Amino acid sequence: MQEARIARITHTFESGKGSASHARSIAAEFLGRLPGRRGAAVARRVVESTELVVSELVTNACKYAPGPIVLELHAAGGLLEVTVWDREPSTPTVRTADPGRIGRHGLELVVAVAESFEVRRAPVGKRVTARIVLDDDADPAQTQGG
Repeated sequence: MQEARIARITHTFESGKGSASHARSIAAEFLGRLPGRRGAAVARRVVESTELVVSELVTNACKYAPGPIVLELHAAGGLLEVTVWDREPSTPTVRTADPGRIGRHGLELVVAVAESFEVRRAPVGKRVTARIVLDDDADPAQTQGG
């Protein structure tokens, strides 16, 4: 039995323009170095979902929290944890779907593509974490009943 590979990266940056795009690049590079199922590259769908989650979480932190902002990516056991820490103590709320609402759909998207989503208060600020399934075969949405 092979031991599960654990990989982690942490990046700290000040909020401001370009932070979300920089965070997406960090995530894509991180996933590009991870072996996917049976040694193949991580599926493009997983990379795109991760970029979406990272972009939304970092954008929210940049918009609503004073810097610095910490992005942590942690892969283990077939899951990728995307965590964004910021100094703003108020927690975000996932709104119910409303096709008439313009904007403010970011967390809805995160919840839709993530295996799980949680917000935890920290001694200073909060940590927002989304978990994404790394292997397509392990993704319940990709499995057909029968």
